[in-house]
Amino acid sequence: MRVTTLPLAVSAYTSTSALGCGLDAHLGALDAQHSGLRMNDFSSAPLPCWIGRVDGVEDVTLPAAYVKWDCRNNRLAWLGLNQDDFLVKAHAARQRYGATRVALLLGTSTASIGATEEGYRRLEDGRLPTDLRRTSIHTPHSLTAFIAAALDIKGPSLTISTACSSSAKVFASAERLIRLGLADAAIVGGVDSLCDSTLFGFNALELVSPEPCRPFDAARRGISIGEAAGFALLERVELQPSEPLQLLGCGESSDAHHMSTPDPAGLGAELALRDVFDRAGLDVAQVDYVNLHGTASQKNDAMEAGLVSRMFSPRTRVSSTKHLTGHTLGAAGIVEAIITLLALRDGFVPGNAGIREPDPACSAHFAWRNEARSLRVALSHSFGFGGSNACLAFARVDGVA
Repeated sequence: MRVTTLPLAVSAYTSTSALGCGLDAHLGALDAQHSGLRMNDFSSAPLPCWIGRVDGVEDVTLPAAYVKWDCRNNRLAWLGLNQDDFLVKAHAARQRYGATRVALLLGTSTASIGATEEGYRRLEDGRLPTDLRRTSIHTPHSLTAFIAAALDIKGPSLTISTACSSSAKVFASAERLIRLGLADAAIVGGVDSLCDSTLFGFNALELVSPEPCRPFDAARRGISIGEAAGFALLERVELQPSEPLQLLGCGESSDAHHMSTPDPAGLGAELALRDVFDRAGLDVAQVDYVNLHGTASQKNDAMEAGLVSRMFSPRTRVSSTKHLTGHTLGAAGIVEAIITLLALRDGFVPGNAGIREPDPACSAHFAWRNEARSLRVALSHSFGFGGSNACLAFARVDGVA
């Protein structure tokens, strides 16, 4: 028997990516369809590709109490937390519910592995250099431990690492904790920073494009890797009745088709999609917009285009926004959830940026340019390696026309 999702108010949210810091920067870039991608100026060895790098991460200084967690990933997390008054709103939630009743669930695919890479490049007599001899940053839980300490959160604290679906699945885990009475509110999010492991790893899989990625383009050549930090505060609807944006449901599946390739028929993605409809009590005809996973890899886009054409009503609009941000891996779920929330809040469909010639497999659902449109229900897709799939359903419920 499938359990119905508990609707949750999204009472605060913020995003930091190659588009800039905070919601206004993202909204401006979406409106102008301005990509944040640049030629690779990050990797420790030359790699001809484009990346979504966040400006200013190197200049971030963590508060003195948290220097043991200092690394690029946690600096990016701190930069992200300090946007859109999110820290203030998170502290207010802690005061409202108590530190033990706020959960923290963060997604990441690499955590602070960049610091570990640097340590191995600078070994001293076979040991990590003194400045990196800190166990707190050489663990997948580094990000969540740092944020829990910085926010003084003492409730359930989890790191979720399911590749590209990581920071989408945090919403599902948060909903379960609140529904089961283990927490009254949850801070969810995700952070992934650029590192050699992802840049050279995806390049070894022949998935990295030598030019800016072009999702759903007939001549697409692969992904562009980015970095990002995003956070959202989820609370029970009855405790925040004035919040117009809500999480209606979360759908998940694991198709285990292949380590790095989605099921070509999209069966796992479809299972996650049907799961979110069941849990949220939605009909497919109610969906106004879908932010697609849309990585610009050959196989993902072919699978997802087929899924869209067979599953959605002709009135539903769809697009990918990864040409703007790059594929932010473990942070992609939260960044694209926030883009979806902005679309709902401001009444527009983001265009499928970067397109030159649409893939003939794409149906009439695709919005190739921005469209002004009142939206009530929107989905965000996240499909990770190993067939780890997540679909999130959000709604605007304030009765706007």
